[in-house]
Amino acid sequence: MNKTLYIVSTPIGNLEDITMRALRILGEADLIACEDTRQTRKLLDHYGIAKPAISYHDHNEAARTAELIERLERGENIALVSDAGTPLISDPGYRLVGAAIAAGITVVPIPGPSAVTGALAGAGLGTDSFRFCGFLPPKSSQRRKTLEALKHESCTLVFYEAPHRVLETLEDIAAVLPARAVVIARELTKLHEEFLRGSAAELLATLSARPSVKGEITLLIGKAETIEAADDTPVEEAIRVLESSGVSRMDAIKQVAKARGLSKREVYKLTIR
Repeated sequence: MNKTLYIVSTPIGNLEDITMRALRILGEADLIACEDTRQTRKLLDHYGIAKPAISYHDHNEAARTAELIERLERGENIALVSDAGTPLISDPGYRLVGAAIAAGITVVPIPGPSAVTGALAGAGLGTDSFRFCGFLPPKSSQRRKTLEALKHESCTLVFYEAPHRVLETLEDIAAVLPARAVVIARELTKLHEEFLRGSAAELLATLSARPSVKGEITLLIGKAETIEAADDTPVEEAIRVLESSGVSRMDAIKQVAKARGLSKREVYKLTIR
């Protein structure tokens, strides 16, 4: 098929995890757009795929998109890959896919490995519903604000986290969601793959005892196991508490409404009274 942009999932560690379809598409593509050509070349060389590659990452995404669209419009097939896993999942590619769709170019996803689904499969937490939230903010105050905003989500929460920040993140989870089950999936599919399970405080103690924390980390927070006791704090006071933590008034009203099973209109009327 000519004039097609393929979104190709690649292994997140173990090179055997690539699909036969992905290998065929990479071998047939006119060009492979890579987050890091050096990283992708390891995969291509391993499977004997000799195809030209071009860099496509956060720092050149805007300029490179126009070039790739031009080549696609000339009839070339291009495969987009990230360093590992499924492109666009906390990785570059959104602009290119959007531009291709706008130009009438066929976009074909080639499914495969993802740290999100891999971590969910092995974590032992509820998977009937989950929310992938990308990376948490790097600053503690913003992380806590984000966790507060997600406090009432009735699903498993999934994040990516940098190893040098994971201890601080666990401290914030312990402060905001102390009773929740937490799982750290580290180095998925690699030699030192590891799942750590417990409360945030327990995992903090485990990792703090190590000389260092290394590797790719997917962090999961389980949904509340029990229904929280009814909150009899006056509505306006509950809203003020959230606002004092940095939540906007509108978001505070939404959170209070959801926590108490009320509509936003009902909560707003109570604040007027």
